[in-house]
Amino acid sequence: MLKRKIERALLEWKNEPQKSPLIIKGQRQCGKTFSVRNFAENYYEHVVYLNFLKNPNYISIFNGSLEVDNLIVSMSALLGNEAIFVPHKTIIILDEIQDCPEARTALKFFKEDGRFDVIGTGSLLGVKGYGKQPKSVPVGSETIIEMKPLDFEEFLWANGINELVIDSLKEYFNKELSVPEALHKKMEQLFLQYTVVGGMPEVVQKFVDTKQMNAVLQLQRDIVRSYEDDMTKYADGKDKPLIRECFQSIPKQLSKENKKFQYSVVKKGATATKFAGSLQWIEDAGIVSRCYNLELPELPLDGNSIKDIFKVYMNDTGLFVSMLEDGTQYDILQGNLYGYKGAIFENIIADIFVKMGRKLYYYRKDTGLEIDFVTRYKGASYLVEVKATSGNVKSAKTIMAHPEKYHVGGVIKLGQYNIGRRDKMLTIPLYLGFLLTEY
Repeated sequence: MLKRKIERALLEWKNEPQKSPLIIKGQRQCGKTFSVRNFAENYYEHVVYLNFLKNPNYISIFNGSLEVDNLIVSMSALLGNEAIFVPHKTIIILDEIQDCPEARTALKFFKEDGRFDVIGTGSLLGVKGYGKQPKSVPVGSETIIEMKPLDFEEFLWANGINELVIDSLKEYFNKELSVPEALHKKMEQLFLQYTVVGGMPEVVQKFVDTKQMNAVLQLQRDIVRSYEDDMTKYADGKDKPLIRECFQSIPKQLSKENKKFQYSVVKKGATATKFAGSLQWIEDAGIVSRCYNLELPELPLDGNSIKDIFKVYMNDTGLFVSMLEDGTQYDILQGNLYGYKGAIFENIIADIFVKMGRKLYYYRKDTGLEIDFVTRYKGASYLVEVKATSGNVKSAKTIMAHPEKYHVGGVIKLGQYNIGRRDKMLTIPLYLGFLLTEY
């Protein structure tokens, strides 16, 4: 069974004395249902589980009065002996809550009542074209947590890397000492595996159990097809083909030297007017994240961002790799990345940043200055360069040479090498990107 960080967040929520019902949102198949049900079985005497997608009949429970006593009567009648309600010992799970907007409205009344803990999960909450919206979103009566696929640390746990090893990596990182060669090589290997496997729980479990990359790839492509099916099934009629075209263009967008998202790459002659809503749909579904260009690479980053100039990265690099041609997984594991090497390594760092809750920014000027990412680190703006090979950091050096013009704290260079420092440039291996947590 995969160990997930959300277990800690769920336990913290349970122990809050005046907690609100909890909403777990996130892209499809990232592990929401399994994690919530496993938590509920471990920490509550009784679990009442409703899945509105698998059992649409459950929606009728919330069609009438939303008073908690009436809802309990309806659940008991429909579920029979499966539903046992004991105050403060029963948890109610409302799975795929986006399919029953009235259930989300009811969270306000569960909060006021206070006898039962309630968790709702949803994959397409707030996505345009997906079902009806709640008559009243219970603002102030729900807590929302966004769940992601497994991050690299969770992937390490799944592959038998214990906390002592991870703590030693943190110590080398904090002291800026080289990681011993044997450990360094092992971590590089695991990181390349994470790059091609990604963090979708079913895919990770298949990899851990079998180490068969063909089976991993088949699962990943099944997930990608299910996303495309969602676009066809749930989007507004006129948007259906546009959303799929927008999604399918992402590998081509990232293969360009200038990775700025261009609607003309989606379809010749396409404009933002026609396709902007399609891209927003994919982002709202949790499949991609935007990385905004900056006017200046300095704080505040959001205040300096240019909202109509951005790159788009997949939120799971394993799924991104599965959208590329056959043989790409093998090439990555062998270190032969060819033309896509920049796109793949940039996407994996974007993936890592998004999973740690960072917003994505970059810096590019027509003069030729270009920085892969800019992020807040240790209270300052830091330039982040991602290098698949040794690479140069000419743009970063140019910016650092002009402190009167650019207010930057330093440079972090991520690549296939060990830890090192030269003046204000910190070099770290790609696999330590997950430790850049200090804001």
